[in-house]
Amino acid sequence: MRILGILCILLALNGCSSLLFYPEPGQLFTPEKAKLEYRDVTLTTADGLKLHGWWLPAKKGVEVKGTVLHLHGNGGNLPMHLGGSWWLPKQGYQVLLVDYRGYGLSEGEPSLPAIYQDIDAAFKWLDQAPEVKGKPLILLGQSLGGSMAVHYLVQHPERQKQLKAVVLDGVPASYRSVGRYALSNSWVFWAFQVPLSWLVPDGDSAINSMARLNGVPKLIYHSIDDPIVPLSNGIRLYQAAPPPRVLQLTRGGHVQTFADPVWRKVMLRYLEDPQHFDGLRRLGEIPNYPATKNSEDEPPESPQ
Repeated sequence: MRILGILCILLALNGCSSLLFYPEPGQLFTPEKAKLEYRDVTLTTADGLKLHGWWLPAKKGVEVKGTVLHLHGNGGNLPMHLGGSWWLPKQGYQVLLVDYRGYGLSEGEPSLPAIYQDIDAAFKWLDQAPEVKGKPLILLGQSLGGSMAVHYLVQHPERQKQLKAVVLDGVPASYRSVGRYALSNSWVFWAFQVPLSWLVPDGDSAINSMARLNGVPKLIYHSIDDPIVPLSNGIRLYQAAPPPRVLQLTRGGHVQTFADPVWRKVMLRYLEDPQHFDGLRRLGEIPNYPATKNSEDEPPESPQ
């Protein structure tokens, strides 16, 4: 994945939203390489483009617990983002991964606001998929995919009602703030970081919509070590989000969360019943459920 910060430098110099996206054409491999069952799917956008996606069914013999719509980050294409969701089918979650316009085998060129039609096409495909009916729906948005998802869901509140939960991983709160951070780390642009950052288009940033993401539980992952989207972004999104919402701090690089089995386990635990989670928690260590009548002799767990 190309560095989002570098792209934001280009954004600052050009003021062009299309430079938020760094697509790679083609397809290096398929989920078969990871020994996953899959099928290619084609989605059609409202403006007539054909998008390529992968459908990963739940592993045979495993109870289907729900469906995950996985929206990836700003660089590469599907094979480069399979690491975010390859592990879900074994746990009973079927997955739809979609390449945005201009990515992988999808038609067109990515830009805002046109790319929101791609997210809409993914939802409409799920509306019609017989495997999805009657099953909980979860949205997993990583990096730029999460930021676009927040904006889209606020513009389409009916879609919020369909979701059991939203999981955000390494999401920039503000394109402008990430651009300023990138500029501050460059000796060439350091002195001009503030005025140049104001040239970054920021209207669609997640922080402008998060407060209106009502009624759907939110799990926000953010790495303390993230060198591209600083931790302050995750904290801002958590603070702006209406409850129920959880901020889970992790370690490691940008959107490398699910390389660690601990954080995979946390997401599975969270999805058991997202309404029982709220606050800043060490979900890897603390049970998700509050004390019940059967455990009145035990002290209740307190948020960390």
